[in-house]
Amino acid sequence: MKKDFISIKDLGTKEIDEIFELAKDLKVNRKTHKLFLKDKTLGLIFEKPSNRTRISFEVGMFELGGRTIYLARDEIELGKRESIKDAARVISRYLDAVVIRTFSHDRLLEFAEHASISVINGLTDLMHPCQALSDLFTIKEKKGFKDIVISYVGDGNNVVNSLLEGCSKLGIRIKVACPKGYEPDPGILKESADVVELFYTPEEAVKAADIIYTDVWTSMGKEKERKKRLKVFRKFQVNSRLLALAKKDALVMHCLPAHRGEEITDDVLDSKQSIVIDQAENRLHIQKAILVKLLS
Repeated sequence: MKKDFISIKDLGTKEIDEIFELAKDLKVNRKTHKLFLKDKTLGLIFEKPSNRTRISFEVGMFELGGRTIYLARDEIELGKRESIKDAARVISRYLDAVVIRTFSHDRLLEFAEHASISVINGLTDLMHPCQALSDLFTIKEKKGFKDIVISYVGDGNNVVNSLLEGCSKLGIRIKVACPKGYEPDPGILKESADVVELFYTPEEAVKAADIIYTDVWTSMGKEKERKKRLKVFRKFQVNSRLLALAKKDALVMHCLPAHRGEEITDDVLDSKQSIVIDQAENRLHIQKAILVKLLS
């Protein structure tokens, strides 16, 4: 792998396969595998709140024999108390790697440019590569990749941007259904043109789908748009009626946290076709594999 993990686009197909195989091994041998990262320290710089990302990286680093240090937004104040450049250069003298969860993708890129240690994208407004890579790993576990069709229904946000990059790398068909004006990043859409189809109604997008994936309609930082988004997205809810249009054995995914009764209904989220908890668990195993690849 390169020094940093910023985007799935940075990985080759062979590297993705290697991460998946390592994650599988780390998952099977979770309590008995080698302490690959003994005496390594991972920094967690989180300018956005987190549940799964923080816990999975902290537990993962512990299980690999290393340790973590958590720095919240008000503690480090990147670019305010001191420049991002200076913070990156100093932090590089203390840590072995850092996970950054922030708003602007450019802030992450600026930090990575000046850091001499590995920088991992824990989420930006543009991308969420750790999430998407673990999602694809989960799909491989449950269905395999042969002739698979993913249907993403909802906001064209950071999660679907990274899913598009992953699907493009692996040659997986993905149908994206979103309201007009809420499409994924146009540059990423263009780069993924070989695998993606864009729809403005969810019914067409979920036909013959093996996977139906959704996410919240109002992401962090968009709270002021919530009232408007509830109206715009109301026809894009993943419910039993929509699920019935997909393949009979279609599986349901959501990266969580879910706003039950908005983008997805309780009966679908809690159904036997839902794999959201397995999906959440796999964040741990994929991120452990990424850490081993970058640091061991």
